[in-house]
Amino acid sequence: MPYISTTEQERKEMLKAIGVESFKELISNIPDKFVLKEKLKLEPAYSEQQVSRKVFQLMNSNKCTQAFDSYLGAGVYDHFIPAAVDTIVSRPEFYTSYTPYQAEVSQGTLQFVYEYQTMICELTGMEIANASMYDGASAAAEAILMAVRSTRKNKAIIAGSIHPTYINVIKRYTEGLEIELDFVDSKDGALDLKDLEKKVNDDIACVLVQSPNFFGNIEDMFAIEKITHATKKGLLIVETDPIGLAITTSPADFNADIVIGEGQALGNNTNYGGPLFGFFATKLSMSRMMPGRIVGETLDVAGKKAYALTLQAREQHIRRVKATSNICSNQSLCTLAATVYMALMGREGIKEVATQSMTKAHYLADEVKKLKGFSLAYPQQTFFKEFVINTPIPAAKIIEKALNHNIYAGVDMKPFGYDNQLMIAVTEKKTKADLDKFVKFLKEVK
Repeated sequence: MPYISTTEQERKEMLKAIGVESFKELISNIPDKFVLKEKLKLEPAYSEQQVSRKVFQLMNSNKCTQAFDSYLGAGVYDHFIPAAVDTIVSRPEFYTSYTPYQAEVSQGTLQFVYEYQTMICELTGMEIANASMYDGASAAAEAILMAVRSTRKNKAIIAGSIHPTYINVIKRYTEGLEIELDFVDSKDGALDLKDLEKKVNDDIACVLVQSPNFFGNIEDMFAIEKITHATKKGLLIVETDPIGLAITTSPADFNADIVIGEGQALGNNTNYGGPLFGFFATKLSMSRMMPGRIVGETLDVAGKKAYALTLQAREQHIRRVKATSNICSNQSLCTLAATVYMALMGREGIKEVATQSMTKAHYLADEVKKLKGFSLAYPQQTFFKEFVINTPIPAAKIIEKALNHNIYAGVDMKPFGYDNQLMIAVTEKKTKADLDKFVKFLKEVK
């Protein structure tokens, strides 16, 4: 849209309509110390052509994963996205649509949300899913709140092997709500089952576990489920990778009560780490306790299929004190991309993505551990598409040097408390040549 300037005469007319003589009078309530006295230090005005050139130069300074070989992970992954996803998502009826408050005029949006919920249920094995959360971290926090509401217990056990950022979000979410958080130690890159047994009792509301966990390792969910459900009311919350669900044991098979996760890997670009969306699914018996939107299928007065928001338990629909959550928006465009992606890929397609990611990750891990000075941080653990390696020099130096080779080498684990460790994620996009090039770089970098 072209910029439309306001003339001096138009400004005077607006001020007169407001009832003030000048702009200074309009802002008279603002303390003088906050009022800018000098002129803004701006460059001379650019023409449209100059602005376009400047913006392109700035954009070109960013190196996307199409130009670089990326091994970044830790929750956001560089999977291949079919061109049809962006084409459909960018259609104006989807791209510009807002929250479907008026269901009768939002049938298209409601239909794809319903399809999204159905696919998430098929993927997780759960009976009901909502229309998504803000991201995987907020989904984890909301799952704990839901478990507290369902069990009327106020203690949550959290695996120390979950993403540290998720832990921070959970702490912020639950402070002031008199919810006690107890963290189970991680041992050798996985949850310490003995420590879990010590901390679990009949007073807990839930146990939250991530599998694959922050380190990329797969937890022993059957053992964890047995310990959790030995309590009177304790619920098992599982945070998981949606791509991995295509080839790993379904959460329903080990009797998970709530299944959540970060859905970015389903057809959404990395986008500098956001926006994201969290998926949230549970058993039908807890549907009344579930936060967020839920879309249902029904029949209209003419007997035709129609879609509507149902089981409204958000603060915008009922009294705030009775609301299950203050979540007032689902990440609709992101979930549309996920819906299109899952529909295009199908069961076998997602399974192929997961299989290739796992196979290539294990190939790279096997090659890296042959290098002098490098080793797997958790060789005894089973991992999916992400793993941690010990490095002979600080990981930050490896990452910095890799940029000169057009490689994003991975995530430095030092900010999380692990010196000389690098987390590497591998997706189906990698070719053998890519992986061998990375191994060659690591061999030379030290």
